[in-house]
Amino acid sequence: MPLVAGIDSSTQSCKVVIRDSATGVLVRQGRASHPEGTEVHPDHWWTALQEAIAQAGGLDDVDAVSIGGQQHGMVCLDETGNVVRPALLWNDTRSAPDAERLIADAGAGNPAAGAAYWASLTGTVPVASLTATKLAWLARNEPEHAGRTAAVCLPHDWLSWRLAGHGPGSGPASLELLRTDRSDASGTGYYSSERGEYLPEVLEATLGHVPALPGVVGPLEAAGKTPSGALIGPGAGDNAAAGLGVNAAVGDVVVSIGTSGTVFAVSDLPAKDASGLVAGFADATGHFLPLACTLNATRIFDATASLLGVTLKELGELALTAPEGAEGLTLVPYFEGERTPNLPDATGSLHGLTVSNYTPANLARAAVEGVLCSLADGLAALQAQGVEASRVILVGGGAQSKAVQAVAATVFGVPVFVPEPGEYVADGAARQAAGVLTGSFPEWPLQGLEVSAPINNCSPDFLARYRLFAAKAAID
Repeated sequence: MPLVAGIDSSTQSCKVVIRDSATGVLVRQGRASHPEGTEVHPDHWWTALQEAIAQAGGLDDVDAVSIGGQQHGMVCLDETGNVVRPALLWNDTRSAPDAERLIADAGAGNPAAGAAYWASLTGTVPVASLTATKLAWLARNEPEHAGRTAAVCLPHDWLSWRLAGHGPGSGPASLELLRTDRSDASGTGYYSSERGEYLPEVLEATLGHVPALPGVVGPLEAAGKTPSGALIGPGAGDNAAAGLGVNAAVGDVVVSIGTSGTVFAVSDLPAKDASGLVAGFADATGHFLPLACTLNATRIFDATASLLGVTLKELGELALTAPEGAEGLTLVPYFEGERTPNLPDATGSLHGLTVSNYTPANLARAAVEGVLCSLADGLAALQAQGVEASRVILVGGGAQSKAVQAVAATVFGVPVFVPEPGEYVADGAARQAAGVLTGSFPEWPLQGLEVSAPINNCSPDFLARYRLFAAKAAID
C-alpha cells in the first residue's frame, strides 16, 4: 500500500513518522533536535527536518506528506523569499505590551470593550503568543525589518513551502505559493475562522501594511507537491494535528497533561470568549477547536515527588492508597501563577491541614486531585462556550499515571480514553496526508485504555472544595 509521512515540527524537535496509508502501521521514523530559545532562525527547522527525514529512510517512496507545527511563530520573508529576521516563537513574551495596546485601542481605552471586540472578530483576545502582536512589536521596534517584510507565514507554512522546492531567492512569484490551513491561520490573530478569511485591517494596525499571506486550503486539499511528486497536505497547528492523531471528533475533549496543561475540543461552534480564557481556534477537519491552557500540570507532580522523596511512579501509587478527597486536604496548584483562571501573580496553597490528614499519601493524592481540578476548570471554561463534552481523551506524559486516570474519570464526569503513548502530532499529520491521498480521513485503529465515569455522574465533593479555595486565591 502507499506510504505517507507525518511531520511534527515542535519547539524542541522535529519528528517524522512513515506509515502505511491504509492501516496506519508505523514503517519507520526519525528525529532531530531544534535549538533552544524563543527566537530561532527558520533555517534550523529546515536542517532538522532534513536530518529527521534521513533518519526515517527518506521520502522517495512516500506518496503524500504533511506537517504539524508549533503555532503562532512569526516568519517574515522579503520579496525574494529570504528570511528577514529570526522567527519569534509562541513563547516569546516581548510583545505582551503590544497585546495590551491592541485591546485598549479597540475599546477606546476600555479593556473590556476591546476584549469583546477581538473575541467577536477573531475568536481570541490578543496575548503575547499570537502572531499579530509580534508583528506589532516588529513595527514598533524594528521598522526597517517591518518595511522589508513582503510575506508573513507560520513555521509549518514555511516548511511546507520549502518541501515544495521554494526557498531563499525564489522571488516574488514564489511567495504567492505559500499555503496554510484553518487551524494554524486561526492562531495568528489576523484571521477569522468563523468567516474563513484574513483580516487586512488587523495587519494594517500591526505591521503597517498587508503582506502576502499563505493561501488557506481545505482539510483534504493538497498544498503542493515535492520535487519528487509527493502530495503535500495543508498541514495543521500542533493541537489540531494532535486531535487528528487521536481521532478526536465532535463531543471529544482532549486533555493534555505535560509540563503545562491543555484542554481543547472539537466543536461545531466557534468560541468567542471575551474573558480570554478560551482561544477560538479552528481544527483540521472543518470544525472548530476552542482551547484553554493551564500553567501547572506535571511540574506539580515533580515538585511533590521530590518533596516526598519518591519517584513519579511511586507518587501515583502512594496517591492511590489515600481516600478520595485526601481526607480534606486540598492543593491549589498555582505554583507559577495561572492562565485558567488568569492569575499571573498567584501562588500555590495547601488547605484543610489537620494532624491526622497531613500524611504523604494524602499529600500525593491532593497533588493529583489539584492538577485535575485545575484542568476541570479549563473544561468548564470550554463548556461555557457551548462545547459538548461526551468523552475526554487523556494524553501527555502525566496521562500514564494510574492515579491521574482514576481521578480524571471522577473529576470530568464522562468516560475517559487514554491512548497508548505515541507521537500524536506527527501521527495526525500522517493521517491528514493519507486523507489528501485518498479523499477521506482513514479510520486507523487506536489502542488504549477506557476508564468509566462514576455512575451517579455527580461532581465530587473535593472539586467543590477545590473551587472554593481557588476562588479565594483569585481574591487574594
